[in-house]
Amino acid sequence: MAWFKRPEAATRVVAAVDPEPEDGPAALRAALTSVDRLVNSSAGRLPLTAVVTARRVTDALRDVVDGAEVRPLDVYAAISVKATATDYLPTTVRSYLAVDEDLVDTPRASGRTPAQSLMEQLEALEASALAVRDAAQHSDVDALMTQGSFLRTKFTRSDLEL
Repeated sequence: MAWFKRPEAATRVVAAVDPEPEDGPAALRAALTSVDRLVNSSAGRLPLTAVVTARRVTDALRDVVDGAEVRPLDVYAAISVKATATDYLPTTVRSYLAVDEDLVDTPRASGRTPAQSLMEQLEALEASALAVRDAAQHSDVDALMTQGSFLRTKFTRSDLEL
């Protein structure tokens, strides 16, 4: 009887695999690697200080992501890392690279050159990345202190015990 037969697709066993979330550590590491490649491949057109500053930004953010091996990333840290690695830093670098090489040292109406503007933007990104890293590290310290208080309370004798 044909109506007792299963369709072939139903007989296949498909393993349900939860994909890595787009703001998970692996995805964030991949985004940081991608922006590192952009900076490295553009090193010939970027000022040397810009390359160094951009790499300090990604190093600070990588420290934040690496902390996820110990405890889950704070949602705000994950958002900051993702936005910087996938939008802010690549957009800053690409915007500078779009400027004609003859104009990068020519002052604009603001009085700053495109190269100076690039450095201001990278320094702002670095300050932000360092702040996120510091907040994540302080959170880890706070978690350690909280755990210590819990263990002291849990495993030391109470004054109320007889």
